[in-house]
This record gives sequence, C-alpha cells and structure tokens, in this order.
Amino acid sequence: MPSVIRHSLQCHPATPCTAVSAIEASIRLIENGNLAVNYHLDCNPGDILLPGKQPTAAKDDLWLHTCCEAFIAAVDVQEYREFNFSPSSQWANYCFTDYRIRDKTFIAPSAPQIHTHRRDDGLQIDALIGREMLPHAAAWNIGLSVVIETLDGSKSYWALAHCAAQPDFHRRQSFLLTLNAIKL
Repeated sequence: MPSVIRHSLQCHPATPCTAVSAIEASIRLIENGNLAVNYHLDCNPGDILLPGKQPTAAKDDLWLHTCCEAFIAAVDVQEYREFNFSPSSQWANYCFTDYRIRDKTFIAPSAPQIHTHRRDDGLQIDALIGREMLPHAAAWNIGLSVVIETLDGSKSYWALAHCAAQPDFHRRQSFLLTLNAIKL
C-alpha cells in the first residue's frame, strides 16, 4: 500500500481565518476499492464552532457550518460527486451532471463512515467512502476542501486551490488530485 501523502489546503484570501493555522488532507484508495479521506486541522478546537454529535444520517446544508468535503469526478467526464462529512457524523452525497447542475433523482447507495478525533493541537476527521458511492472510472479527479465556522459565526473556506474571486469548491480547476481506481 502506498504511503499517505498529505496535501495542504489553502484558505481563500477573501475569508481569512485566525482560528486555524493549517489544514492538511489526504485521500487514498484502500484494498477493497473504498476511499479513505483524512483531514487534519491545526487549531485550538475550542476556537471552532463544531456541530454536536448526531446519529449518522444524510442531511442537507452541512456546508453552512464546519464541514469537510470531497469532490470526485471520473477523468474527462463532466459528472461529479460531492461528499460532505460533518464532525456531527452527519453526511451528504450529491451527484452533479455538470457544474452545479444537481441530479435530483440521485440517491446515495450507502453512507460514508465518519470519525472525529479531538487532539490537543487540533482536530482530525476521517471518512471512508464505499466504492459503490464513487463514479465508475479508471481514474478520478479529486478536490478536497473544508468549511470552518468560528465561535463568532464567521466562515473560512479551505481548498487545494481557489480558482475564483469568491470561494467555489465546484470548479473543476480545483480538482487537482488524480487517483487511479483498483480493478476488482
């Protein structure tokens, strides 16, 4: 199994954040075709507004609060999936047929597993996405991002890259990672 490579997420310049000093994320394919996604936030967890623990369930609008996200598209295909992982253990999975055009008929075939760990120096959020939730492809383009809500209600938006004057995680130019699928 290849070593885990952490990628630094950048805070969008229009949404500065002093509560978080750095965010790193990694994504890797594991032996059964599932994806493991990990987010490491260097911060004082007490400075971030974290949603309380909830039963694991699908929920819309998680991105309005502290939330980790992954955008996954088959290489050379317009369609992509959006995954939201809340520290509350709630989640969302959407299918878009093109830029921000949501397929309202899409029903997620399963739920991701989400685990949140508080550390003295920050927060770690781990998610496991089942292969049945992923677009069918030989390779994927991936964007990783995080929304941070601080105690005063302000929000900052972190991603591998920002390609617009305002934060927009849906832009394909920010799906910077490429990952080959495992043939099962």
